[in-house]
This record gives sequence, structure tokens and C-alpha cells, in this order.
Amino acid sequence: MNTVTLKNACHDFAEVAAPYLHINDDKHYEETLLLIESLLQETEDSLDDPMNAVIELLSHSIEAYENKDDALAEFEARTMGQPADLAMLRVLMDQHDLGTGDLPEIGSKSMVSRVLSGERSLNKKHIQALSPRFKINPGLFF
Repeated sequence: MNTVTLKNACHDFAEVAAPYLHINDDKHYEETLLLIESLLQETEDSLDDPMNAVIELLSHSIEAYENKDDALAEFEARTMGQPADLAMLRVLMDQHDLGTGDLPEIGSKSMVSRVLSGERSLNKKHIQALSPRFKINPGLFF
């Protein structure tokens, strides 16, 4: 491949990929997440796979968009630095719009409040009950 052909291919790529490399709205954000997921499934487990560079470009674009979004930044600030089990519980509660009274797997509202405040931790029984309810791997709590 000569440099002119490569240059033309780069221009074509940049034109098609622009909405995903410079995300400005939720639609392209969601599409970029799905695109990365698809590329990861198709990409060989090799550091030499050229698609890794594209995935890295898209990942940087997603990170930049997330850093611009106030709601995402606030959510990240709340969950960073917390124990994994507490962060996962907060994510699940946010995603499913749940309150302290909506988690019978943990117990009463006061018990859920104590877990959320860090006074108590989730135990093995709680995690075993929460995992099937939300269809997630129990390892995400660790």
C-alpha cells in the first residue's frame, strides 16, 4: 500500500468515524459503547490486532464524553473510593431506581441504610440473593 492510498483510507475512516471519535450526544455515546463491544467480540486475543488501535481511540472518546457529562461525573465521584460491594450496590440501585425499602435480599430499610452508610457490609448470603435477582456474577461485588 502506498502513502497516497493510506492517506485516502485515513481520510475515509476519519469522515465515517467522526461522530464516534468526538461524541457530542447520548445517541452516539450508546452507539459507541455497542460498537466497542462488537469489536471486542470480533478482535483476536492478540496485541498485534490492528483493531486494538481503533478500540483504544473509541475508548478515549467515551472517556472524554463521560468526563463532560455532569450526571456521569457525579455518579463516578460517588462510587470511586468505595468498597466494591458498596459501589456495586449503589450502581444497581441507581440503574433500577431502587430505594432502601426495595432490597429484601439485604433486609429491612434500616439494614440497607447501614450497608449504604458503611456501618455494615454485604455478607455472602446477601450477595448470593442479589446476584440472581439482577442476573450478575457474584464476583462483581468483590
